[in-house]
Amino acid sequence: MEPLDPRVNAFRPELADATLEGRVKAARFVSGQELRVSAPQAPVLNAPSVSARLETEALHGEAVKVFETTSDGWVWAQLVRDRYVGWLQRSDLVELGPAPTHRVSALRTFAFAEPDIKSPPLAAFPLGAEVAVIGEATDHNARYALIAPKGAVVTQHLAVLTAVEPDFTATAERFLGVPYLWGGKTTLGLDCSGLVQVALQTAGVPVPRDTDMQERALGEALRLDGGLPPLRRGDLVFWAGHVGIMRDAMTLVHANAYHMAVAFEALAVAVERLLKKGNPVTAVKRIG
Repeated sequence: MEPLDPRVNAFRPELADATLEGRVKAARFVSGQELRVSAPQAPVLNAPSVSARLETEALHGEAVKVFETTSDGWVWAQLVRDRYVGWLQRSDLVELGPAPTHRVSALRTFAFAEPDIKSPPLAAFPLGAEVAVIGEATDHNARYALIAPKGAVVTQHLAVLTAVEPDFTATAERFLGVPYLWGGKTTLGLDCSGLVQVALQTAGVPVPRDTDMQERALGEALRLDGGLPPLRRGDLVFWAGHVGIMRDAMTLVHANAYHMAVAFEALAVAVERLLKKGNPVTAVKRIG
């Protein structure tokens, strides 16, 4: 049996998810408690320290399964949506309340204290964040969705959870110029696999977090034995540790550490640059 990946399976020598009992060794197995992210985005770190490496981010409204809470305010947990495991601050989580009904469809939107665009914002939610709408309001400026536990968001920045954006490449293109941030998933910064995950999730496609997982899980593989095949918009091009989305047959959009931003770039240029580092294209996957 292939060893379980600790990135998406919650187990350590001293503690593990009860669903893994019999598959891993641990001193103690626990069922965990489901909480929800209350911060606009919550860092998921590789250790219980503010100086630890960012692995990914949990967005507002996401469910999180908590297996351990430390005395100094950290939790060891697993994100329910993509199963990623890491450490979060307990202060970024709350007990479960009303289930989310809508997601943020704008790159970022404000939750105002009152249904009034002149009222102070309580938070700024990123694309993909989920909220529970519990009422509506209007004024002479806009229509608002009232959200739990408090706040008002303009309705044009929300979509029902079942809504999909069929052109996920267009979603990725909206992030042009956003700074590169390892582990990031918002307009404050994101990495290559974060961009792919956020974009495809708006199209209703479940996506794992890291590039190697995405390469295995997503789409249909195109043959590379004769070189790169003819490409089209939405194809995913993978290298070891990197991924980009084709905008058309010749150019891609990707978050990358060369530009330190989300950039549009000729595929041939990216291929040549990475090949010089000994990193050839490993796969091309077609979605749909």
